[in-house]
Amino acid sequence: METQLCAALIEHLRADPAIASALNIVAEAEIERASTPWLALVASASADWSTKTCAGREVRVAVELRLHGDDPAIGGDLAKRVDARALALPAAQIGFRVVSATFLRGRAERRPRNARAILREYRFRILETTQP
Repeated sequence: METQLCAALIEHLRADPAIASALNIVAEAEIERASTPWLALVASASADWSTKTCAGREVRVAVELRLHGDDPAIGGDLAKRVDARALALPAAQIGFRVVSATFLRGRAERRPRNARAILREYRFRILETTQP
C-alpha cells in the first residue's frame, strides 16, 4: 500500500495546475540533474495500522521542493500550495482508502551554489480496499 500511496500522491501533485506550471518536474526520488525548481518524493516509511478486519498502514512521506535564489522566503507560497494539495489527496484510491492525512514537519535550508530546499513530511493513515 505504501507504493500505491506514493504513486497516487505524485499524480495528485502533478495534476494541480498551479504546481505544474511553477515546477519543471514532479517525480519520485531526487532529481539532481533536473533544472530547478522541482518537487520530489524523497522518502517514505510505513508501519502497521491494521484493524481486526482490515489491513492498514501508517505511511510517512517526505517531499523536497528544490529552488534557486537569494531570498530566504523564496518558495513559501508554493510550499503552502504543495501542503494543501498533498493533504487534499482524495480518500478513495485504487486499492486503499485514505483515513487521515496530516502535516508533520517542515524545514527550509540553503544548499551550495545558492540552492534552497524546502522539505515537508506528511503522515497518511490508509486502509486496504477492494474497490476505489
